[in-house]
Amino acid sequence: MLAMKISISLQLLGLTLLCVGILHCQAWRRYTFVVEETPYRRLCSTKNILTVNGQFPGPTLYARMGDTIIVDVYNKGNRNITIHWHGVKQLRNPWSDGPAYITQCPIQPGGSFTQTIRFSSEEGTLWWHAHSDWDRATVHGAIVIYPNEGATYPFPKPHAELPIILGEWWKKDIGQLYNETIQNGGEPNISSAFLINGQPGDLYPCSKPDTFKLMVDYGKTYLLRLINSAMQEILFFSIANHKVTVVGSDASYTKPFSSDYVTISPGQTIDLLFTADQSPNHYYIAAKAYVGGAVPYDNTTTTAILQYNGNYTSTSTPSLPNLPSHNDTKASVHFTGSLRSLADKNHPIDVPRKITTPLFYTLSINTLPCLHNSCAGPNGTRLAASVNNISFVNPSIDILQAYYYHVNGVFGTRFPNFPPLLFNFTAQDLPLYLQTPKQGTEVKILKYNATVEIVFQGTNLVAGDDHPMHLHGFSFYVVGWGLGNFDEDKDPLTYNLVDPPLLNTIAVPVNGWTTIRFKANNPGVWFMHCHLDRHMTWGMDVTFIVKNGKGPGAQILPPPPGMPPC
Repeated sequence: MLAMKISISLQLLGLTLLCVGILHCQAWRRYTFVVEETPYRRLCSTKNILTVNGQFPGPTLYARMGDTIIVDVYNKGNRNITIHWHGVKQLRNPWSDGPAYITQCPIQPGGSFTQTIRFSSEEGTLWWHAHSDWDRATVHGAIVIYPNEGATYPFPKPHAELPIILGEWWKKDIGQLYNETIQNGGEPNISSAFLINGQPGDLYPCSKPDTFKLMVDYGKTYLLRLINSAMQEILFFSIANHKVTVVGSDASYTKPFSSDYVTISPGQTIDLLFTADQSPNHYYIAAKAYVGGAVPYDNTTTTAILQYNGNYTSTSTPSLPNLPSHNDTKASVHFTGSLRSLADKNHPIDVPRKITTPLFYTLSINTLPCLHNSCAGPNGTRLAASVNNISFVNPSIDILQAYYYHVNGVFGTRFPNFPPLLFNFTAQDLPLYLQTPKQGTEVKILKYNATVEIVFQGTNLVAGDDHPMHLHGFSFYVVGWGLGNFDEDKDPLTYNLVDPPLLNTIAVPVNGWTTIRFKANNPGVWFMHCHLDRHMTWGMDVTFIVKNGKGPGAQILPPPPGMPPC
């Protein structure tokens, strides 16, 4: 009980270090999430934001590998909401996965839904967030999954650990921003600030007193559970004068490697070790946007402070880390390309070798005609996005219910395996007619236990951009990537089938390609989408239906009571 009080006190102080020696004191079986409006002051003004339990960022969930936990979600907010457990495979349990109109209809104001989170092989850091409109801007929090009882981390025991959540803040109400973006058809307004654990930091107005501080002891090693909850930007992250050692990503351990900086996509998590081995002082922790495409972006920098304990004379101004330039694609892909699975006897991997379902998916920004050319997209059009030239349209009831109860007319099953039009995907000048996609609610059917390879190919239609693609219900092996057009004869020869990273979110580089592989052994309805929320809203989404296999262990579980009504 004393350990719990200590932990809670640290959280109230903003110092959410969680001492490894008291982990057994955490209770992690059932949680209550109350979604409610709460006033928060940032950047000299106060506004109401949606929160969980009044906290921003929201509460951290704790589990051990293979646990099942229950979360009772009560919507006391002013608009519909769903909650997604990002990176949790939810074996056979798509009912609690969370994406609106894919696996459930939203929880309406005044409603509630009890969600069951079934962990399996995940171990490390994940997170949860709203999966309706753009409410995940403030409705999000960390998930920490510890090894089984008696097991240890595959790296030296850290002195302490804590989540570091990177985010974005808009002075405008996020619901209003979403509605305006839908109505005008253009790019959303860029954010007013980036955040570290909910705070903008010293470099923004009215923010210095509340800057997040991480207190450390000289010579001790710490585990940072880094999460990018930002809505629209891939981020560079660094600690001034300190190297970090990457040991995990997306709840899977990696071969350790040292780096001066981190590239982290929206939706991605990265576990970092660092040792407080510099002269005792104050040092900036900082993050800023990486933007590979020619698109508007927030060019500000968020900071926190790494502060050594003890008596010493500190410099008046902390030193800033040397972050890569905002458009340094080489730095971005170098970091991501350095990730490798740990792949040892205690953490084996199983990369599919014989592919039964090869897929090639183009990822494009598009435009749609707008009445009287009155929209805010290029030449008065409405911006859209697509996979294989299909821009996804949300149905009126969720796809999972329609599939499970055999409701006709909700979705089609003709999502193409390959792009309907072949062209030089990354050329500088492309014909305008290629920019207009088809719109529809088409799904891709996968046989149970199919071995799937997807080659994602970014295109330069309208404006090339990076695309952090996230797959629900699975982790996947990233076996290859490159810049330019994928070469089906040469590029597969470079695949890493020995120790590829096991992820749930991967950034497809601007005007480049990425290949992933996974086994479709989780029956259900599972969403795949770009985790830049503007691209997801514009239609860069695919829904997979993995059919039931033989035997009770290969069937979708029955729906729980109390599913939100449509």
